[in-house]
Amino acid sequence: MPTHESASRRTRSPSGRGAAPGHELRFKALATDYDGTLADDGKVSRDALAALRRARKAGRKLVLVTGRELEDLMRTFAEVDVFDVIVAENGALLYTPCPFPPRERPLAAAPPSEFSQTLIERGVGPISSGRIIVATWEPHQQVVLDTIRDLGLELEVIFNKGAVMVLPSGVNKASGLRAALADLAIPPSQVVGVGDGENDHSLLEVCGLGVAVANAVPALKKRADLVMLEPRGAGVIELIDQMLATDFADVARAKPDAAARVVPAELQSSTRVAREGRPKHSAS
Repeated sequence: MPTHESASRRTRSPSGRGAAPGHELRFKALATDYDGTLADDGKVSRDALAALRRARKAGRKLVLVTGRELEDLMRTFAEVDVFDVIVAENGALLYTPCPFPPRERPLAAAPPSEFSQTLIERGVGPISSGRIIVATWEPHQQVVLDTIRDLGLELEVIFNKGAVMVLPSGVNKASGLRAALADLAIPPSQVVGVGDGENDHSLLEVCGLGVAVANAVPALKKRADLVMLEPRGAGVIELIDQMLATDFADVARAKPDAAARVVPAELQSSTRVAREGRPKHSAS
């Protein structure tokens, strides 16, 4: 991926920095994937958590967008209240940690129980069922697809690093993020989205700026507007540092069909395409 300017133009603020005091922020929120992006092997580092808190203190809203089921996430990550909203189950469930008591809002209807039962009868396992999502692993994808067809259900399958996630048609990270942003009264164009996996394409596409961490799958790096130098949580820290320092005032979103993505010259010393990292988790 080139690190020079592509056909997509960059725009520069007069100062070359972020929004000046008293000026409206260009990007008011950060939407991040969990596994393989914010988290390394399922855990969020103290430094990454501190960076999230810096972003909140600077006035940014934080949205976690994950394929994990809510209970699984909360067992793994106790500090969920650092986020304003959590989009769980790959876009199917909203969770608002604060103010107390927390609130849950399903964004779709769950598949009928007959679906999971039929998968079990056909030898699919393990199977995990959340409020809405039904998930298993490769190589069961063909049985899953056949079962959807045989039962005449309007469901779709999303793949991510070996995971096979089944959701109602039209439900993905983008649809869930849109619902979260509507609650926050923030347009998607004012959001920076960051991810690493196959199921993060819709997340990056809906955001005003789409970012991939260094360990992201190649297809996501190609689609991203920016690729971080660092992998996983360190890449999110790098992103937050850039966001707070410049508000990405010098970055214009690359065209969706552009083969090359923009990496501003000012950021090249700390933001460039780095070597591939090995994904450590697949729920994302």
